[in-house]
Amino acid sequence: MNGPRPDSLRRLVAVSLFAAAGLALAQSAAPPPPKLEPLPEIPPPPDVAQDPDLAPQITIRRTEENTIEEARVNGQLKWIKVTPRHGRPYFLIPDAGGTRYIRRDSLDYGLKVPMWLLFEF
Repeated sequence: MNGPRPDSLRRLVAVSLFAAAGLALAQSAAPPPPKLEPLPEIPPPPDVAQDPDLAPQITIRRTEENTIEEARVNGQLKWIKVTPRHGRPYFLIPDAGGTRYIRRDSLDYGLKVPMWLLFEF
């Protein structure tokens, strides 16, 4: 005979019934979920355009060779845009200490978000 022995089959059935009973008991003993309440309304964000301290102040100076635009927020210099009469404009951005300026051809910092085509119909 190649089948399972009767005593091992009885043990298997007993263990299965015991596990099923324990699972049913654990599910019935779970406490009911808490009573849910709605969240309070979220206030709208403050209107930045109406706050003169947060709006950048742009100062434009023209010379024979360049047009220089300075942007300041709360009196702190954020960037300078230099547009030469002949050539491409560039930006001067102050470093962390505000003592040196870093030249950039654009305000794009090079962060490229990956975008993959997943499905096409």
